Amino acid sequence: MAEDPKLSPFTLTRSRIVLLILGALLLVIAISTSLGGINAYQQLREANAAATSAAPAEAPANAAPPQ
Repeated sequence: MAEDPKLSPFTLTRSRIVLLILGALLLVIAISTSLGGINAYQQLREANAAATSAAPAEAPANAAPPQ
């Protein structure tokens, strides 16, 4: 009886390719979720630009002076 040659651990079979694709997709989803999505990133950039370019807020007229 002839034995079938053993597959190398690095041989790409159809099932291993599917698992690699699913792992890559899961990684992309995890990174996207951790960053909060594209809309949240854009909102952070706009808030940062507004905060760094805004003039210091003036004290309200009816506020008590510091003691």
